[in-house]
Amino acid sequence: MRNFSKSKLMALRQCEKRLWLEVHHPELREDSDQAERGFQIGHQVGEIAQRIFDPDGKGALIDIDSEGFAAAFARSAELLKQRQPVFEAGFTGGGALAFADVMLPNEAPDALSWQMIEVKSSTSVKDYHRDDIAVQAYVAGVAGVPLSSVALAHIDSSWFYPGDDDYRGLLKLNDLTDEALARADEVKSWISRAGEVVGRPVEPDVSMGAQCDSPFECGFYPYCSRDEVKPERPVYWLPRLSSARAQELAAKGIDDLRDVPDELLNERQLRVKTHTLTNTPYFDAQGAAADLAPYPLPALFLDFETIQFAIPIWAGTRPYQQIPFQFSLHSLAADGQLKHHEFLDLSGNDPSLSFTTELIRHCGDQPLPVFVYNAAFERSRISELAGRFPEHREALLAINERIVDLLPIARERYYHPSQHGSWSIKAVLPAAVPELSYSDLDGVQDGGMAMEAFLEALHPQTPEERKELIREQLLSYCKLDTYAMVRLWQVFAGRADLSL
Repeated sequence: MRNFSKSKLMALRQCEKRLWLEVHHPELREDSDQAERGFQIGHQVGEIAQRIFDPDGKGALIDIDSEGFAAAFARSAELLKQRQPVFEAGFTGGGALAFADVMLPNEAPDALSWQMIEVKSSTSVKDYHRDDIAVQAYVAGVAGVPLSSVALAHIDSSWFYPGDDDYRGLLKLNDLTDEALARADEVKSWISRAGEVVGRPVEPDVSMGAQCDSPFECGFYPYCSRDEVKPERPVYWLPRLSSARAQELAAKGIDDLRDVPDELLNERQLRVKTHTLTNTPYFDAQGAAADLAPYPLPALFLDFETIQFAIPIWAGTRPYQQIPFQFSLHSLAADGQLKHHEFLDLSGNDPSLSFTTELIRHCGDQPLPVFVYNAAFERSRISELAGRFPEHREALLAINERIVDLLPIARERYYHPSQHGSWSIKAVLPAAVPELSYSDLDGVQDGGMAMEAFLEALHPQTPEERKELIREQLLSYCKLDTYAMVRLWQVFAGRADLSL
């Protein structure tokens, strides 16, 4: 009889076809870079959890890669007869196998029992976590491991790192004992169903759908979609299409914009449909110029790059907090003279304070408009800095008051079919200013790549010459972000008279 791992049962819960492929054709799986980053974060959080739950370092770790399954199960059984923390303890029974992140012995002096803790890098308990922990509890119970409680630990995003490698408080425990133990019959049914699915000679016939990326991004998506006939103008190009409306259209077999009834669309969605089908741009030049008229030159154009860590590395910061490490600032004078200022900290130290002081210095005290693209992001980062550095609060909030968002103007006044329903600056720029392109940049071409480059630059083993190349690429990318805003402002303001 096959023993199904917890991950295989979770694959079944997502999609029977995914489980079949996991077992019979794992070579077809293609995990995205984002998925790989998720795995890495999970490993990092797991390592920190071991330090949190075993501060004296007296626990034991099962290493399945070096020990192998049989030895890992045998060693786990021996360790669970003793009173010490055990990490990655393995159990098998009832047609399944599982490895528990943390097993802590109870403090009662009589019969030995265990607190099982599953550790997740998310900031809340998800529905699929509950399935996950139900499997863990079931397999441990069948294996004869006495459980006093079952809990899930996730990251507490409100916790502030005090520094000095002290991560107590990073994880928040949620007791799921009653729920997990009550679902044994469900888990048994999953195991039975998994056996039926993988026993089939051919893969299950499952249509593409919402399960392809929920609750996980499926690595078999490229394989499953290889022969899928894709609509020329897909419905998902409609901006802010609600999931309910998307499901309604799918139920009617509508997947192309041309087949979507106009009466189901709001004004912006109808605009996207109309100009996509006619392959014509839309530009309310008079309206855009009127929107910008209250903000005459001189003006500033600002953009941030940020980094976030599941496990904070700088004191005073929270898990997953967006921490600015770079900004680009273009200043445009009334006569069209353009100047550029920039900040980038690759020292490895917390860049927040130096970022703050440089931002204040370059934005100055003059009441100039500060143009950004998607103001909620910059305003939130500035407000967070104001909270961290009270001595700069007044100056930072004054900058916030001067921020003018170009994104709503773009959404309301401009659309080109090449945007495919997106008003990101990377979608609007090549349409409105075709001579500029992010694809011409070397190395860093988007925010995700900027984060990866920043992390690489901070790594102690990164050679100095590579670090300098990363510096140049980051500066070039962020500079283009603000220059792109300058050029979009020029288009929207109707200022063809300026040589930019």
